[in-house]
Amino acid sequence: MKEKILVTGGTGYIGSHTTVELQNAGYEVVIIDNLSNSNESVIDGIEAISGIRPVFVKGDCTDINTLRKLFEDNPGIKGIINFAASKAVGESVQKPLLYYRNNLNTLINLLELMPEFGVKGIVFSSSCTVYGEPDQNPIDETAPIKPATSPYGNTKQISEEIIEDYVKSGAPIKSILLRYFNPIGAHPSALIGELPLGVPQNLVPYLTQTAAGIRKELTVFGDDYNTPDGSCIRDYIDVVDLAKAHVIAMKRMLENNDTDSVEIFNLGTGNGLSVLQLINAFEEATGVPVPHKIGERRAGDIEKIWADPKKANEVLGWKAQADIKDTMANAWKWQCHVTEKK
Repeated sequence: MKEKILVTGGTGYIGSHTTVELQNAGYEVVIIDNLSNSNESVIDGIEAISGIRPVFVKGDCTDINTLRKLFEDNPGIKGIINFAASKAVGESVQKPLLYYRNNLNTLINLLELMPEFGVKGIVFSSSCTVYGEPDQNPIDETAPIKPATSPYGNTKQISEEIIEDYVKSGAPIKSILLRYFNPIGAHPSALIGELPLGVPQNLVPYLTQTAAGIRKELTVFGDDYNTPDGSCIRDYIDVVDLAKAHVIAMKRMLENNDTDSVEIFNLGTGNGLSVLQLINAFEEATGVPVPHKIGERRAGDIEKIWADPKKANEVLGWKAQADIKDTMANAWKWQCHVTEKK
C-alpha cells in the first residue's frame, strides 16, 4: 500500500473516478464530502470497480474543526486532491457568495492544516476558465490569465493565487495546479458517472437525460458565435483520462524532490468540438436522437477554448487516450444504468 491520500469531494463526479484510479495504483484513500451534489451510494460503485472501499467521512470542508478531526482520526495523510468546490458557471452568476464561501474557505482550511499534520502536497482542481476569453487557441500554460467571465472562474483564479502566495511564504508544501478543460463521460463499467442532484448544470448529463426522455429537450445556448456552426467550442476530455492525470501528479509531487514547489498543467485533448458536434457524436455513437433547440446565449460562457496539452504530455507523461464516441457511449451506458436503478 502506498501513501494515504485525502480526496475532498470524493463522491462527486471527478472525485469518484480519481479515487478508483488512486486505489488501482495502490494508494489508500480517505474521502470527505458533504453530499451537496452527490450521493453516498457512489462509494458502493467505487468498491465494486476497485475491490476496495475507501474511508468515507460525511462533512463540510468549510468547517475547519471537521477537517481537523478527520486528520486526527486518519493519521498519516501525505497528499490531498481537492475537488470540494461548487462548479457550475451559470449558477455562480446567480449565487456568487455561495461560490466564494465554499470554494475559497475550503482551500484555506486545507492549506492551514497541511503543515500541522505533515501533509506534503496538494493537487488542486483548477480550470481553463482562468484564461477567460483567450486571444488564440490552442492554449498553453503561458497564456495570460484574463479577467474571469464568472464568479466560478474567479474562484479558480483566486485559489491559484492563494496557493502560490502560501507556498512563497515558506509553507513546507508542494502543489500541482491542474487546469481542466471539459470533463465528460463515465467509467466504462457504468458503475460510476456524473450524477448531479436536480436539474443538471453541465451539458452531457443534461444531454443524456434528454435522450432518456427525462428532460423534454436540450437547449444549445447560442448559435451566433464566431465558430463554424455558431455554437461554443470546448475541449472535451474523458473523465477516466482526467482521473489518471491526478494519480500521476500525486506520484510526482510525493516522490520527486527536485520539482518546483508549484507546477501548472493544462489537461485536455488538444482538439476543440462544438456543442452541436458533441450532440452529433452522441447520436452517432448510440443511435439515440437528442431533441434540442437553439436558445439565447448564456451569461459567463466563453466562445471557444481548447488546450495545448504538450507540457502535460511531455513532463507528466500523460496523454488523453479516449475516443469521443467511446466517451459518449460510456455516458449513455451510465445514464441507462441510473435510469434502470430508479
